[in-house]
This record gives sequence, structure tokens and C-alpha cells, in this order.
Amino acid sequence: MSRALVLIPAFALAAGLASGAAAAGLKVGVVAPVEGPLALLGRQVLEGARFQAEARGSEVVAIPETCEAGDAEALKTAVAAAGAEALVGFLCTESLDAVLPTLAGTGIPAVTLSVRSDILMEDARKNGWPLYRLVPNARKEVETIASVILERWKGEPLALIDDGTIHGRDLVEGVRSALAEAGMTPVFSDTYRPAQEQQVSLVRRLARSGATHVLIGGDRSDAAIIARDARSEKLALTLLGGEALDAADPPVPLADGVLAVTLPEASTLPQAAATAAAMRAANIVPEGYALPAFAAMTLAEQAKDRALKDGTPLADALPKASYPTVVGPIRFDAGHELADNPYRVMEWRQGRFVDAPPPGE
Repeated sequence: MSRALVLIPAFALAAGLASGAAAAGLKVGVVAPVEGPLALLGRQVLEGARFQAEARGSEVVAIPETCEAGDAEALKTAVAAAGAEALVGFLCTESLDAVLPTLAGTGIPAVTLSVRSDILMEDARKNGWPLYRLVPNARKEVETIASVILERWKGEPLALIDDGTIHGRDLVEGVRSALAEAGMTPVFSDTYRPAQEQQVSLVRRLARSGATHVLIGGDRSDAAIIARDARSEKLALTLLGGEALDAADPPVPLADGVLAVTLPEASTLPQAAATAAAMRAANIVPEGYALPAFAAMTLAEQAKDRALKDGTPLADALPKASYPTVVGPIRFDAGHELADNPYRVMEWRQGRFVDAPPPGE
């Protein structure tokens, strides 16, 4: 992959500056996989971070991420050698486990694009580690799903099912608790066996319960099979899942009309249009982590400007303001979480998730 500076037209650069690119440059260590099964995602991170970083006077130092706990010492050595003012990327919890303790008191923030571990974030707050994340935590997913059900399905016979995994069970139980506080009780609850070739028996149990609306605490493959088998049983079900449904299509394709509370693809956001077009012109596909990594760079640059103005460490400047980026304004709360909830209810239509129509349409 070429590391050469990519020049973009003046209109695109102006759009980037308007969306939050700061004038002051900084040295950023980008921690991302460069080989193995996550190499494609790592390439997205690196391309997004590098894109026009040099044009704004910033420098990107690639730091390979293996996602193996046994490589902790090598990663810590690479981070120390980079001499970076900020670190972004971190697709794996193991990498943060290794690096965060070394950042305490340094003023160097670590900004993860994907790690959602609540336990890790609790440890970071307790130990004063400068961890920030550009993805919402599990609580926000639960809150949004519960809100969607209360807004759209109040009075409908509701079923709550999960696949028995920790994530699936915790998601459904969190939603159940929120619904109970609002006086809504499901007509059916069950834990199904995941990764089966068919779920006819589950669908028939749903039919006997009278449920017409179903929350699935499971993955995309299971949701696709449940939707298929419901059609074969001539059972009209409205299915809703969490972010796990926004994944690669399994052998059984997801049916149109399935709902998911998830994050929109960054390239579809209006504020990302100019940057996405410039990336395509430079033969960079603005998918996956490319635009979030670009946003992380502009976030760090703006935070440096704020830090210089206030005379504070860069890590302390991140929660001091709302910073505009190509993925929308980024604002952190006192716990270093996203202050705003970016989850949306979306609907699978013709091979992609789009914003679900308003209730009643």
C-alpha cells in the first residue's frame, strides 16, 4: 500500500477544513493490524488516517497491531519508539490492555475506533488511563433498542429471544428491564440454540405465543434464518436486532424489512460526502474504518489546538469541546464516552441498511 501523500482538489480540502481539520499538525501513532485476518480493516484505518494528514502538517506513524496478548511487550516498545502525541486505531482489547498503563500521566490519549469493553473503560477511569472511544457503549445500544420498541411497538405482542451468549443475553435483559420500567411486558421469552441450519421449532413457538414483533439478541446469520423460516411458516413477524446484524451476509441472505439498531455507514452521512468523494478519486474506498480514522485524526488535531490554547495536555483537551468531524460532531462526557448516542434504527433494503421509515409509514 502506497504511503505517498495524496493531493486532493482545493474544494475537497476546504470541505475537510470546514468539517474540523485543524491547521496545527501533530504526530499520531496509528495502531492497526497490517497482516492476518484483520489486515483489511487495518488498511482502512491507515488509509483513513493518512489521507491528507501530511497536507495539514500532521505525521502518521504506523504501529502494527497483532491483537495477541503475547505480543504486549513488542507493542509497548513500538509505541514508545513512535514518540507520538496521540494514538488512534486500536481494533483489539489486547492492544489497549498492553498500552494504556504506560500512558498514565503522559497526556497522550489513546482513541479506539472499535473496542466496546465496559470493563476496560471502567479500569481506565479507575486508573486514570487516557482512553477515549469513538464507538458507543453497550448501554447506548440497549437504550436505543428500548426506545425504538416503546415508540414503534407499544401495544404490539412482543417476544424477546437471545442466543445464550453473554452479549445476546445482556442485550435482551437490559431491554427487558427498560421496558418493564415503562410497563411493557413481552408475551414470549426464549433462549434459542444459535448457528443452526433451521429455526422452525422456534418460529412455531413464536406463532403459538401470538407474538408478531420480535427482538433478537443474536447475530445476523440467526436473524436471517429466523426470517426465512417465518416466511416458510407463513408467519408475519417484524424482527429487530442490535448492531450484530450489521455484518457480512451469511449464506442465507437477510430479508428486506429486518430492522437493526446500528450505526449508519459513515460514507452515507451528508457531512462526509466531500471527503468520501475525494477518497474515491484517490482510489481509496471510504468504507469500514476509513472515514472514522480520518475523523479521529481531525479530532486529535483540533484537540491539540485546544490544548495549546488552554495550556493543558492533549488528553485533557478532548472532553473540553464538541469537535466537528466527517462523522458528525464528537463530544465526550466526563467518563470519556461519547456524550451523544449515534445509534439509529435502520432497515435492510436491497442489500444495505437504510434509515427506517418513521412509525406508521
